[in-house]
Amino acid sequence: MSDTHAAGRRGSAFSFTPSSAGKDRSALFPRTPLLAGTDVEAKRGELLAYFHATFDRYESLFEVLACDEAYFRKPISLRHPLIFYFGHTATFFINKFMLAGLIEQRIDPRLESMFAVGVDEMSWDDLDDTRYDWPTVAEVAAYRDKVRAVVDRVIRETPFTLPIGWKDPFWAVVMGIEHERIHLETSSVLMRQHALQYVKPHPAWQPCAEYGEPPANSLVDIPAGVVHLGRAFDEPIYGWDNEYGHHRAEVPAFQAARHLVSNREYLGFVEAGGYADDSLWDEEGLGWKRFARAEHPSFWVPDAAGWRLRLLAEEVPMRWDWPVEVNCLEARAFCRWKARETGQPVRLPTEDEWNRIYDHAGLTDVPHDAPANANLHLDHWASSCPVTLFPHGELFDVVGNVWQWCETPTYPFDGFDVHPIYDDFTTPTFDDRHAIIKGGSWISAGNESRHASRYAFRRHFFQHAGLRYIVSEAPVLNPASTYETDALLSQYAEFHYGDEAFGVPNFPKALADIAIAAQRRFGNGRFGRALDLGCATGRASFELARAFERVVGIDFSARFIQAGARLAETGALRYTMPDEGELVTYHERRLDALGLAETAGRVEFWQGDACNLKEVFTGFDLILAANLIDRLYSPRRFLADVPRRLNPGGLLLLASPYTWLEEHTKREEWIGGFKKDGESYTTLDGLKDLLAADFELVQGPQAVPFVIRETRRKHQHTLSELTIWKKRT
Repeated sequence: MSDTHAAGRRGSAFSFTPSSAGKDRSALFPRTPLLAGTDVEAKRGELLAYFHATFDRYESLFEVLACDEAYFRKPISLRHPLIFYFGHTATFFINKFMLAGLIEQRIDPRLESMFAVGVDEMSWDDLDDTRYDWPTVAEVAAYRDKVRAVVDRVIRETPFTLPIGWKDPFWAVVMGIEHERIHLETSSVLMRQHALQYVKPHPAWQPCAEYGEPPANSLVDIPAGVVHLGRAFDEPIYGWDNEYGHHRAEVPAFQAARHLVSNREYLGFVEAGGYADDSLWDEEGLGWKRFARAEHPSFWVPDAAGWRLRLLAEEVPMRWDWPVEVNCLEARAFCRWKARETGQPVRLPTEDEWNRIYDHAGLTDVPHDAPANANLHLDHWASSCPVTLFPHGELFDVVGNVWQWCETPTYPFDGFDVHPIYDDFTTPTFDDRHAIIKGGSWISAGNESRHASRYAFRRHFFQHAGLRYIVSEAPVLNPASTYETDALLSQYAEFHYGDEAFGVPNFPKALADIAIAAQRRFGNGRFGRALDLGCATGRASFELARAFERVVGIDFSARFIQAGARLAETGALRYTMPDEGELVTYHERRLDALGLAETAGRVEFWQGDACNLKEVFTGFDLILAANLIDRLYSPRRFLADVPRRLNPGGLLLLASPYTWLEEHTKREEWIGGFKKDGESYTTLDGLKDLLAADFELVQGPQAVPFVIRETRRKHQHTLSELTIWKKRT
């Protein structure tokens, strides 16, 4: 097996100082550039230098691999071998350039397909292990040379104007470079997880030589305050889609650990049997722990003398004053142990709380012309360092050294939008399974090093990540982050809150408008309480609340109710809709955009059975049952029960297309749609017979149309028959 592999041939073309001592501006790893100015050619030169420095640095990282075999042996079972990551960042340029219209022809369609996706498995047991016919290292290196030439030509020759904006094709150039910087980090983690025989020390990737014993950790008071997060789309510097929009939060006072949790502090958890104590782990953590058979941090190596620490390309005696590096599940378990030991409410910070720590420390972004006052942006070493070296106000390592896990799952800010050429950067992480990490690590560069960056990883993933704990009585209230992908739920969300199709008015709104008008004309004169029965995702409930003091929405489906409740709580609902084939579109619907924000406080949602409602659901002035009656298992029981739920003179609105199906309602329970005594007996006939004793028909029947979208080009057009009944006094 040869130690000379294709990627290493450029090793002499650049040199990197493993310490910031004596560094001048030209020696610094370039910062993400400002995309504004007046001199296009100067900016072109800056971007060209940014690209080459990044591309070179990424290739130098792969010189840490000791042989070609190291590219094809998986460091861990959950990720692709490193040959994938060697090719992936180059392929990304070509794929995005094609989408942006910067080039018209691919270099190698086979490689550009093979290396396109596959960096984030969905859980620890669902990685696709399909065998790949991987190309050789030399083939990928030659491909990277071709990509380098294409990117170089695009930067040198493509016309652009300043500032370079979010929607400009040239945005894709910076996107490719920043993407490569992300994989400096992810690939270095995989190399760190590789067997030692597959890696070797490298002069451009030297670790910190300083270590000793850490001081005891202590707590720093962080005063209450307001955080404002998010970026404007016209800000002239690159960002990923989840950074944009706006978010405001009032954060109560709390205490934060002065230092990152060191290996020494974490040793207490290990020696106390923390990995064996299942009570310290949540369900997700237990699943990972059993899968991984974890007994200690992944980068700790037990030996006869105690512990050694695995670095990028070597093992060294344990650095007790360096930050421990763990996944989010381990970090959470440690906090539970710490809480039990101290009797204090110890936990990970939320994203908002982390930002309060940042504000309290008075930090700003990494300077362009001087080394960072933090172990960040490759300005110092190719490893962590003691947790005592970089003070930030009263704390240390608020940024840099290692990423810090937050309790907050990644979520979109208000005003979020996906980038048209990279719609899968963030949206797949809106699943409550990806936790936000903040602060950056020693290798975090470019966009990663900026305060605005919002990266998230699955909680069982390893990065160069550790933790800072806080002490707070405040509960963790995580924003809604999930884009609903349940097909039926998404369909109803679009039905209720989406755009009109074919000129047909929104059905729930139309019914609510009719109901409010009918209440004024025929009702008991009161707009107290209304019941939206079979409310689905709740649009009619919010619309009724424009006139009624209180509206109760009830549906049999818990997932429908949760969507309505999320809207009432957060004002927003996010979901995907099928477009064609495997393609989907992402939607965000907001109550304020529909003029319904003020109604949220007057609406409540409950799961319930329309044929067996709880006794508490009485005293309504109006009941709306839309597209419900022909989906009930016992519509007769429902109709017999309705009168006692209504106040005298109250209105009952029934709307239905009367599509009786035995899969929903047994044939003998149908109240119409069949022959009776030899004559056609309609559902309206049945309603009149069943309701006559308690109700008067005051309006209808009338046809109310609705359209349900299934895909971009397939819609279902239906007429629902509406009747309005007044309870006799």
